[in-house]
Amino acid sequence: MLQAYKTSAARITRLAVGEPLSNAVWIDLCSPEPGQVAEVEALGVAVPTLDEMEEIEISSRLYRDDGVDYLTVVLPGMTAAEAPVLAPVTFIIGKGRLVTVRHHSPRPFETFPELGGHGVLDADDAAGVFLGLADEIIARFADILEEIGAALDALSLRVFSDSDDRARGSLRAALKTIGQVGDRVGRVRLGLLTMDRALSFYGQTLRDTPQTTSRAETVAALQRDIAALGEHADFVYSRIGLIDDATLGMINLEQNAALRIFSVVAVLFMPPTLVASIYGMNFAAMPELGRSWGYPASLALMLASAVVSYLIFKWKKWL
Repeated sequence: MLQAYKTSAARITRLAVGEPLSNAVWIDLCSPEPGQVAEVEALGVAVPTLDEMEEIEISSRLYRDDGVDYLTVVLPGMTAAEAPVLAPVTFIIGKGRLVTVRHHSPRPFETFPELGGHGVLDADDAAGVFLGLADEIIARFADILEEIGAALDALSLRVFSDSDDRARGSLRAALKTIGQVGDRVGRVRLGLLTMDRALSFYGQTLRDTPQTTSRAETVAALQRDIAALGEHADFVYSRIGLIDDATLGMINLEQNAALRIFSVVAVLFMPPTLVASIYGMNFAAMPELGRSWGYPASLALMLASAVVSYLIFKWKKWL
């Protein structure tokens, strides 16, 4: 899919039908077809393949070629099958335009054109669009961390609650939720790290001119936002660790309570079992065997031993 946008009066709008692609300031390629790739490359921009975007070396993700910056970051998003994924996105800045290449759907790429149509960009050129899109991406990271914080609040309330919900298996569900939340935070943290690297590389390529000086300040401000969100993500990680430990502790307490009941029942049956085993011995000289009261007396002795054991447990406050 190819979507093209132009800017006018510091606003971004979609390119009109039939308007040449060369008029676009921002070209967004999402899982592009070969014909769409060829159409963009005809403008003098080399479009990387998915394999090239997935290279982990920094030199392959951040580089400048013939005055064009290639910045590859990893962003969370959704696949065509609506499955969450962390995948690379390449920003190509140069030749008077911004080209983005992606194979999934990060939400900022859907919201930024809508906001850009109503809000005001810092500049009408490709750099202004890139910085505006970067700001939208960072804002999305902040939204995700806020959503995770709200989920942790609800999870904490469930784990530390005194209600009987824990006895119905909700603690196991809480562990699953904790794992999902932790994985989501990890994706945000990695996305912030790659965005910070990309902005740092882009800031180093700016020349000392009045226009680039203001852009360098914008880049620095975005990096400060990323640093603040990184600290927030670390705090969220610590909360996840606390809730995870508390959940495991609660599960252990529930298991210990069940085992305690079994242990008490076993101990209560030990004295009656001892009496029954004594009278189960096959000795000839056992006076009680010949008495009519022998059987009820043995039953009474077993019951009394169990009651005495129970009273001792209550007195010791073991029950």
